[in-house]
Amino acid sequence: MTNSSLLNAAASDFPAWVSSKQARIEQTLAQTLPAGNIAPNTLHDAMRYSALTGGKRVRALLCYAAAEMCDTNIVIADAAACAVELIHAYSLVHDDMPCMDDDDLRRGKPSCHKQYDDATALLVGDALQSLAFEALSQPRLCNNTGLQASQQINMLNMLAKATGSTGMAGGQAIDLASIGKSLTQAELESMHQLKTGALIQAAVLLGAINGSNAQMAAVRTYAANIGLAFQVVDDILDVEADTATLGKTAGKDADANKPTYVTILGLALARQHAQKLYENAIAAIAPFGDSAQRLRELATFIMQRSF
Repeated sequence: MTNSSLLNAAASDFPAWVSSKQARIEQTLAQTLPAGNIAPNTLHDAMRYSALTGGKRVRALLCYAAAEMCDTNIVIADAAACAVELIHAYSLVHDDMPCMDDDDLRRGKPSCHKQYDDATALLVGDALQSLAFEALSQPRLCNNTGLQASQQINMLNMLAKATGSTGMAGGQAIDLASIGKSLTQAELESMHQLKTGALIQAAVLLGAINGSNAQMAAVRTYAANIGLAFQVVDDILDVEADTATLGKTAGKDADANKPTYVTILGLALARQHAQKLYENAIAAIAPFGDSAQRLRELATFIMQRSF
C-alpha cells in the first residue's frame, strides 16, 4: 500500500476512531462517577446527569490523539481524558447558573440548576472538580504504565494551572467583566486563551506526557492555535446556528452584549481568522507525519463542527 493509500485509509477510519474513543470516555466517566444510589443520592445523581449528557467530547479526543502521537499508555490517557472532561462538565454547570451566564439549556436538556436547584448545581461543580483531581492522582497510574511519580505531579500541576485564576476561572472572570465593553482582538484572544484555550491545551499536554521535548513543544503550539480556533467557531455558531442544533440557547452572547470574534471582526474575517489558526496548528505538528494524523483530523473536525 502506498503512503497516499495509507493516509486515505487512516482518514476513512477517523469516524470509527472517534466513536470508539467517545464510547471509551463515556465508560470511564460512568465508572469514575459515584452511583446515584450512593448517599448523598441527589448530589451523585446530579453529577452523573451533568457529566454523562454526551457532547462531542472534543477535549477527551484531543487527549487520546496526543497520547497516540507520543506513545502514552492508554491507562494514563483514560485518567487524563476523564479528568479533563470532569473539569469541563463542572465549568458548564457553573457557567449556566443565574449568577454567571444564566442559561436554562445545555446539550438539549435542562441545565443542572434547572433540573435540580441552584445549591445542588453549585455543589455538583465543586464535586466534579475534586473528582477530576482524584482521578488523575490515583496511585495505580504509576503501576505498570511507565509513568513516574514526578510526571504524575506535573500532570496535576498542569490541570490545576489550566483551571485556576490564571486559566479557565480567570478567563470566565474577564468574560463577565467585559460584558457591554469594547475589546480589541488582542484582548479578546487573551481572554479566550484562558477561558477556553487553557483546558484544551491541558488536554493535549496531558495526553502527550510521555512525549519528547520536541513533541511537547509542537503539541503546545498546536493546542494554543486550535484552542482559539475552537472559540472562533463557537462564536460563529452562536450567530448562525439555531438553539435545536446547538443544544444551548442560540444568540446568547449577542443578547448579553458580550464581545465576540464576530462582533469585533465580522463573520467573514472571523472565518478567515479561524482558518489561519487551523493552518498554524497543522504546521506545528507537520514534522511528526503519520503519528500526528489524529491530531490533524481533530483540527479539521473542530473547524467543521456544527455545534
